Amino acid sequence: MEFRLLGPFEAWYAGDRVELGSRRQERCLLAILLLEAGKLVPIDRLVELLWAGVPPRSPRGVVHTYIARLRAALDPYGLTIATHGDSYLIEQDGVVTDLGRFAGLAQRAAATDDPAERVRLCDEALGLWRGPLLADVADDRLRHRLDADLNEQRLACVELRAEAHLELGRDDLVVAELTALADRYPTRERLVGLLMTALFRSGRQADALQRYHATRQVLVRDLGVEPGADLQALYAQILRNDAQAGGSAGPVYVVRVRDQSLPWTVGGHPALEFCNTYAGWGGPRLPGGEWLRSYTTLAVWAGYLDLIDDSTVTRLIRQARRRPAEAAAILDEARVLRSQLYAYLRNPQDARAFATVARFVEAAAKVSVFRRDSAGLGRWTLSPEAGLRLPVHAAARAAADLLADPRRFTVRACPGRHCGWLFLDESGQRRFCSVATCAQHSPGPVACAS
Repeated sequence: MEFRLLGPFEAWYAGDRVELGSRRQERCLLAILLLEAGKLVPIDRLVELLWAGVPPRSPRGVVHTYIARLRAALDPYGLTIATHGDSYLIEQDGVVTDLGRFAGLAQRAAATDDPAERVRLCDEALGLWRGPLLADVADDRLRHRLDADLNEQRLACVELRAEAHLELGRDDLVVAELTALADRYPTRERLVGLLMTALFRSGRQADALQRYHATRQVLVRDLGVEPGADLQALYAQILRNDAQAGGSAGPVYVVRVRDQSLPWTVGGHPALEFCNTYAGWGGPRLPGGEWLRSYTTLAVWAGYLDLIDDSTVTRLIRQARRRPAEAAAILDEARVLRSQLYAYLRNPQDARAFATVARFVEAAAKVSVFRRDSAGLGRWTLSPEAGLRLPVHAAARAAADLLADPRRFTVRACPGRHCGWLFLDESGQRRFCSVATCAQHSPGPVACAS
């Protein structure tokens, strides 16, 4: 039998909802026993929790009555409330709770090294929370007594997911998810540190520093303590604009544009530079190797490569901050295009990769218009109606340009260890890309011969 405690109290059996307990207090009593499934709960504790020190006449008798009714309701489903002296116990066998599922998923998420799988598990775990614990049977006083540890577990899962999002470069999404929580829990330093990291990596250094000062003010005023060593160290890194702030190794060859770290251009074509925004394609995906860490970086990169104009970059960044979830989803699309374009350029026999790239190109064609430029020449441009997807369409158009150009046959991949960047070799003499930017944890760059 399944019980849902993370939100309104519900009981389910074989896919159907079951009504248990004719009174709110009965359902609350059952919920308390379920929270302690497999453990003895003394009757005095039940009385104290149910009536907060102001019990009715004969409270033990009322509890006995509730237990008798619940036993009758649970018996058809094979569940038993056992009595042991002055305590009650509901057996774990046959009982499934959303709380137990949450704990299991959170543990699995913490144990995996794959950030994408960690996000998936955390999303599934946090999706079980339909509202406050026992939203329809417990008041705020009782909820506070019952869910103090549960709230800690939920926040820890949120932080675990945020760390994984940061590993995947989804900085704008972390900012959107954690800002309100950091306002609500300003003394939770791990949460604040993750938000500061995401703000800094999104090109919002000043906002990250302001968040630190606001947190420090609350800690000093309310608790009389300074921020911990980890948060102070992160603040110092952000203050000096350290690319390694937040723990990831920074890229070796970098150009700063609009407060964003972008790789040097070494490919000779915008489509190749797009592929090269992952440093270290030839080796394992190491922390810090992802250049497109946020939608803002994607938009700035497109402007840096002259795929979109500067005013459009500014507009897109503003829109992305208003719609972070949509921006994060489009960033994921850009990475799909990038990986499939790279796969096809490395292996022209990969028909599936070409088909994926073709879909992106065709989508870009649908929002392209033919206009006269300031010099009087006609040229294809992307319509503003493309919205936040405009940088992806721009990259797709660049891909189409390269794939329709005979120069595609001169594309080479750098064989340097941990490199694999793409470049044009029209002379037929060049072997290496000339720089290696594997963004790995090492004393210095991995050298590629030129």
